[in-house]
Amino acid sequence: MNKTSFPEALSRCVKIDQWIFEVKSVRAIRVNEFGQPYSATANITLNGDSAYIDGLLTKEGEDFNREDYQAFVKLTQQLELKSFNFDRFKKQRRVSHTVKVAPIEPLAPELKLVKA
Repeated sequence: MNKTSFPEALSRCVKIDQWIFEVKSVRAIRVNEFGQPYSATANITLNGDSAYIDGLLTKEGEDFNREDYQAFVKLTQQLELKSFNFDRFKKQRRVSHTVKVAPIEPLAPELKLVKA
């Protein structure tokens, strides 16, 4: 998968026969290719229009960085959530964060100049 694999909103409900399956939990792994060893993992629980990121673990020496954070923002945008929460430890104290999620902006049409 590349960065543009899911440019639109992801459905949280799937109907199969007489069943509706609602996605309520996501397991995230940081890896370039599925099946390879991963360097970080997190669990995401969805509740209404918000999410809670829990169990964020990284390999020793592998920090959770700005690019990782942006990936979580993009996922929550694609799930059309309004916010997500997570806890971080700073100086051996747990600090809770709430992030408001901006909706995905529609792609602007590509403009091309032509001679008249």
